[in-house]
Amino acid sequence: MNAVFASEISSRFSMESTKGLAALCFFGTMLTVSIFLLDAPAFAEQSHTTTTRIDGDTSLEKTVTIMSIPEDNTLPWGTVKGKISNPAQGHPVIIQFFKSAENDPVHVAQINTKGDGSYEYRFRVLSIDEGLTTHFFEGDYVVKIFKVVNTPIENLESA
Repeated sequence: MNAVFASEISSRFSMESTKGLAALCFFGTMLTVSIFLLDAPAFAEQSHTTTTRIDGDTSLEKTVTIMSIPEDNTLPWGTVKGKISNPAQGHPVIIQFFKSAENDPVHVAQINTKGDGSYEYRFRVLSIDEGLTTHFFEGDYVVKIFKVVNTPIENLESA
């Protein structure tokens, strides 16, 4: 009788721990998927960067890329982020959004870089208020990102 009771407890414990493990795996998977969806990129097919010297110490980097927001987008936020390899201190990053290359910008942002040279700008793509969805961005946009960088010193002469 004791052997049957011990086998029954072992069977129940095994079933409960299996259910618990399955639930833990399910919620872990959901958390992982939600993290990726919150930061899902809406764009960045191609980009083109040009550099123009401002003075002897600094240059202006201009990156142009295309942002595509699908009509059926359900994510409320968009993000423009990057990292400057040699940022000039005290100069913000300027981001301009154009509906087409010929138009005036539809949105402009100015953000500071972090200590490691990275930057991130989050912006509202859509809003849902009392069941009414408002799309602030939809379709294709030209995005121009302006960064001031330290100009590399070439041909250093030793003293």
